[in-house]
Amino acid sequence: MGAQKDRIKFNVGGRIFETTSTTLANAGRNSFFGALFDDDWNFNSDYICGEYFIDRNPDCFAVLLDLLRTGELFIPQNLPEKLLLREAQFYGLTDHVRSAKWGPFDGNRLTHSTSVYGRAPGDGTAIRAGPDGGCCVAHGCMVHVYDWMLEEHTPITLDYQIVNDVGWIDSENIVVSACERLGRGDGGMGLFNASTGDLRHKFQVSHENQVKSFTAGALSFDSYDSKIFSSCKGRSNEYGIGVWDQVTGKQVDFFYEPNGWSLGDADKLQWLRGRNCLLVATLFPRKDNCYISLLDFREKSVVWSWSDIGAPLAVDEKRVRDAIAMEESSSICVVNEYEDLGFMDLRSSNWSSLRWSSRNRSRLMKGRMGDDEPCYPKLALHQGQLFSSMNACISVYCGPEWVLTSRLRRSYGGSICDFSIGGDRLFALHSEENNFGTMTSISDWNHRSFVCFSYVHEDIEAWKMKEHGSRDAKMKRAGKLCPWRCEDFRRTCSSQFTGIMNYYTL
Repeated sequence: MGAQKDRIKFNVGGRIFETTSTTLANAGRNSFFGALFDDDWNFNSDYICGEYFIDRNPDCFAVLLDLLRTGELFIPQNLPEKLLLREAQFYGLTDHVRSAKWGPFDGNRLTHSTSVYGRAPGDGTAIRAGPDGGCCVAHGCMVHVYDWMLEEHTPITLDYQIVNDVGWIDSENIVVSACERLGRGDGGMGLFNASTGDLRHKFQVSHENQVKSFTAGALSFDSYDSKIFSSCKGRSNEYGIGVWDQVTGKQVDFFYEPNGWSLGDADKLQWLRGRNCLLVATLFPRKDNCYISLLDFREKSVVWSWSDIGAPLAVDEKRVRDAIAMEESSSICVVNEYEDLGFMDLRSSNWSSLRWSSRNRSRLMKGRMGDDEPCYPKLALHQGQLFSSMNACISVYCGPEWVLTSRLRRSYGGSICDFSIGGDRLFALHSEENNFGTMTSISDWNHRSFVCFSYVHEDIEAWKMKEHGSRDAKMKRAGKLCPWRCEDFRRTCSSQFTGIMNYYTL
């Protein structure tokens, strides 16, 4: 990088900027500026009158150049943030802006960022965080896709097929699993463009050299070997876990369901890279009993399994609602409907190996899960922190003993149906029967809103004060949305799009 210290001039929209190659190198090779260098870090762009001309917004360029110099992001009040984000995308500096804006993800330092309100049916609802800070929300036969600025793209719409799960392969591709419709020979999985909602590929299941229609359920991904896993239910013997190649879309393996076990109805799949195994969890109430197992596809064997069949009656109330594997501690964490956490050693598979850790307030929650639309607890593990949702809050556990360190709570929006972490953000999907946007109790509609939490330098007590402040309560009673919650972002999950909406059949 011999020429890295040379001063360089840019003419951006008529304004002159002067910087150095060292500063521009902070943008990285994959950025607009990195493309201007050759392998020896010499500029290879057009040179006109001692300047490099770029026909873009100069005010945004000044902010982004200062970000490369200092690593800090300062946005003037007269500069629309949306405009800056658009320019950052052009220069390939989106990750730099996100990192400077939010900082590293820490569950104990999360604060509310924004809310999105929408109207949706109550079946098959899920939310999945994208790798670039966006998310997708699945309900009914639709998947709504949002970029990291929470701008909604054209939705993915299936032809009256219920979406069971959805997942991101990368920032541009989404996999959707759907139910089979009797007598139609459809169902299965599809790969969709996240920006346009177009169907790119349909995944098929072959059984005895014949293509079969099937219902695809829970999804998981092995990004290292580019594999997609899905629970499958067919009309014949196609019950089990299917495996597809992400690049070619071809089926590469199928693990058939053993007698007396449950794989095709799995609620959750999790790929364990360190063990080269797949966690498969079929949970109550989908089945009367809970089944958790680790599958080794190389040997076509179940290398670890656990079930509550034959469990003591005294433990019957502690039905497992979600499970997650923690490879570092060689254990599996489960949660019941009262947010009691249970831990199982992967070196043992009998009922006595499940150790429950009760929470003081758990028993007070008893009876709340019998509502018309229950939202069962969910688990997530991210950067050594354990997250558990319960009713309208999310608990964060840290340390080797998984001590409760903080809670995220909202005063409205209803119970949390699902939540997901990715792209340095936590997204929570709430459910409540209410009037659209006012949060007053009205029947006939099941409304959905999802909430985005981002890391900022603000302690949790300040967040709670802001959440329960008197000004906030007054505005809520008046049916208004608080500025600190929504700022200038007010969109619905059922946004109307101009042009033709395409319906796809899997």
